[in-house]
Amino acid sequence: MSANIAEMESRRAAARLGGGEKRIAAQHAKGKLTARERLEVLLDEGSFEETDMYVEHNCVDFGMPDNVIPGDGVVTGSGTINGRLVYVFSQDFTVFGGAVSERHAMKICKIMDNAMKVGAPVIGLNDSGGARIQEGVASLGGYAEIFQRNVTASGVVPQLSLIMGPCAGGAVYSPAMTDFIFMVKDSSYMFVTGPDVVKTVTNEIVTQEELGGAITHSTKTSVADLALENDIEALLAARDFFDFLPLNNREEVPERPSADPYNREEASLDTLIPASANQPYDMHEVVRKVLDEGDFFEVQPAHAGNILCGFGRIEGKTVGVVANQPMVLAGVLDINSSKKAARFVRFCDAFNIPILTFVDVPGFLPGTAQEHNGIIKHGAKLLFAYAEATVPKITVITRKAYGGAYDVMASKHLRGDLNYAWPTAEIAVMGAKGAVEIIFRGLDAAGIAEKTREYEDRFANPFVAASKGFIDEVIYPHSTRRRIALGLRKLRNKNLENPWKKHDNIPL
Repeated sequence: MSANIAEMESRRAAARLGGGEKRIAAQHAKGKLTARERLEVLLDEGSFEETDMYVEHNCVDFGMPDNVIPGDGVVTGSGTINGRLVYVFSQDFTVFGGAVSERHAMKICKIMDNAMKVGAPVIGLNDSGGARIQEGVASLGGYAEIFQRNVTASGVVPQLSLIMGPCAGGAVYSPAMTDFIFMVKDSSYMFVTGPDVVKTVTNEIVTQEELGGAITHSTKTSVADLALENDIEALLAARDFFDFLPLNNREEVPERPSADPYNREEASLDTLIPASANQPYDMHEVVRKVLDEGDFFEVQPAHAGNILCGFGRIEGKTVGVVANQPMVLAGVLDINSSKKAARFVRFCDAFNIPILTFVDVPGFLPGTAQEHNGIIKHGAKLLFAYAEATVPKITVITRKAYGGAYDVMASKHLRGDLNYAWPTAEIAVMGAKGAVEIIFRGLDAAGIAEKTREYEDRFANPFVAASKGFIDEVIYPHSTRRRIALGLRKLRNKNLENPWKKHDNIPL
């Protein structure tokens, strides 16, 4: 028996060593953790249970039978984060550069299948050179098996990708189909074709970082949700983020005990809105003063800053927040903000997370660039997302809600459950001056000014909408948190279903 145990220990030690001390040292020299070190940071201490530690590749070409490493370049299994179950895989760059083989892919597929069976999230730590060239199409088949599972699991269990090294070629499509992507600055990158191919085909000279680094993808492309400074920061952010997510689409949102009273009043909100309608204010202040302990986990903070999306808690329970940001482009809706918010709303709806919407929107951004790049279809995505959502939806209009953008931002007409307005709200087809110039063409400047004041007195307030039942109540700003908390209590057992359909056809 002791000989058998010694054999097992020997094999385990070989698997844990991965590509060997030299390659582990090289990984550390780049400022990166190894696959197993990452899991130690991500998961609760002692909770990781590994599967398929001894799996080996089955390639018989190019001398590969003489180069076999147990585990085959990916560490898979399950563990807990703050006591809640999660399935994980962590690619090991020290073994064949983390390249995906048929067996490597099989390991990932197995833990994804298990996650689906029991209803638990999947977190993937990506650090791979791509497909294992020696295996050819077998490796590509492995990728496609992973892709299929990403699609099947979408909307059933949350999927989070941490890009902690290279992720290139077809490999990028698996993270792209997961719900959220965190990247590490200066050490991770994602692109379909690398700088060398780009140079050959288009003559463009570009670095890996410029082409597909964390900053590029978290600011320009919106592929990534966050760009973190290093492996540790990314893993700790993932732990925090995980606490907001339900385990699957049938579970309630998680609850964290909170000492923050549900009826806490914020007197400062009564004076937050500037006297001038053209003067901005920071919507972050509204959001943080309403949520428990001011805790707001924002996603894509560096992309489409004219809209804020993220998670917080009310009475300890997770809520999703969407809010126009007057500090950026006056909070206008454009292509990027519409896509950003639409995907976030659809995630919340898929996982039964109530949606809070704070509105201060002057309309859609005008211009040929927006129109020619499809603002009609992209703006429709956000409208579609809100309209199909069946989770509790509470909307607070703080200031401007003009034109079609008023409709889009979780209005009563899109099945908003509770729609509140502050006394400073202006709900109208458009701004007063623009409306007057259309209605009273030909008036001189003095006449326009007089009619503008008249229009503002008549329409630049929330009471016309409230008189039609489009606004449920005009509330004191300082009572916003209490109103939302009570509203969420009422809506806890909300039951609303869309008509049966195979799936909808959102304007992509």
